[in-house]
Amino acid sequence: MPATPNEPVWRQAVAGAQMLLVAFGALVLMPLITGMDPNVALFTAGVGTLMFQIITGGQIPIFLASSFAFIAPILSAKAKFGMEETLGGLVAAGLLYMLLSGVVKLRGTGFLNRLLPPVVIGPVIMVIGLGLAPTAVNMAMGKAGDGSAQLVPYDTAIWIAMISLVTTILFSVFGRGMFRLIPILFGVLVGYVLSAIVGIVDLTPIREAAWFGLPNFVTPEFSWGAILFMIPVAIAPAIEHIGDILAIGTVTRKDYLNKPGLHRTLLGDGVATSTAAFLGGPPNTTYSEVTGAVMLTRNFNPRVMIWAAIVAVVLAFIGKFGAALQTIPVPVMGGILCLLFGSIAVVGLNTLIRHQVDLAEARNLVIVGVTLVFGIGGMALGHIEGIALCGLVAIGLNLALPGSQAAWGASAASKGDTPAAE
Repeated sequence: MPATPNEPVWRQAVAGAQMLLVAFGALVLMPLITGMDPNVALFTAGVGTLMFQIITGGQIPIFLASSFAFIAPILSAKAKFGMEETLGGLVAAGLLYMLLSGVVKLRGTGFLNRLLPPVVIGPVIMVIGLGLAPTAVNMAMGKAGDGSAQLVPYDTAIWIAMISLVTTILFSVFGRGMFRLIPILFGVLVGYVLSAIVGIVDLTPIREAAWFGLPNFVTPEFSWGAILFMIPVAIAPAIEHIGDILAIGTVTRKDYLNKPGLHRTLLGDGVATSTAAFLGGPPNTTYSEVTGAVMLTRNFNPRVMIWAAIVAVVLAFIGKFGAALQTIPVPVMGGILCLLFGSIAVVGLNTLIRHQVDLAEARNLVIVGVTLVFGIGGMALGHIEGIALCGLVAIGLNLALPGSQAAWGASAASKGDTPAAE
């Protein structure tokens, strides 16, 4: 039976811990890949979720945590500007959400539909996943993410990576109930045990870490270069946010775009992201895995997410816990990321398929083709590159080329859902 707000507090707390478990694998992998502190990521996920719940009036059973869409931009910005200025750019990305929130409040969602049709969203999301493919493969082969150093011998690394990948796949496809929602966790556990057996796990950081202590918060610095680099990147996660809000509304049979309103959910996400960056944590996004858990358990009580956030904040102060996360060997993460990054690319591909976007149309072919090549090839125009460049190019081409109705595909056109049909 669906949970009610009047259920016992202990049951809400247990359910919250379960929801955090579902989000946990992806939550900590993101900071480990980008060089951030996983304890800070836990803290900012918890605080961000609490802020989101306050801003939206505690009406939506949703959890916010580390966004994979920002991995490639963070890695690029970190190499170019350093971590502190990268965090400053992420603060600005959160401010963009807040700006979008204000525009949605004043003008409604129509402008978003015109600016970001499927032919724009699809290839940008595909670039996020495919652009990260070399990082996943390098790590699976025992190298650093950028391929600059061999951290684990290839023969050892590739076996560990493939076993971690296969474990994750098996639980994703054949798992039942809650087991199907935490395949990443099982992949990490199996890979970690195997790594310990072959002797590539260094437990020294765990022994040296204190049991309790403050996470390693980092203060951002601000530069126009990093800000202009990061702001366009927020486009794809903003669209992902809207999709997740629609998804959880479908599960609970409520229209969250009207109540509490998309402007409030975007504001909550923006405040959470900027706050996370101010503390040295990764930007936040709504978690689809948690939406799946809500659907499975039929637990629609938003207070459960508040408890999940509280548990995340408490775990952030356990020093040995964070140290243990940082001992996960590179091949374990690499194997799992081969699936995760590929899945992101497929989400973009599915956006084009679901809307029946006709790629035989010259304008659509141009938009998708140029966006993919720019993104995967690493094109740079001045100081703009990567996901930021792809987003701007896709939007610019869509606005400039004639035949805008084709951007929405046959599915939307048949329903009269294109902006031109409004």
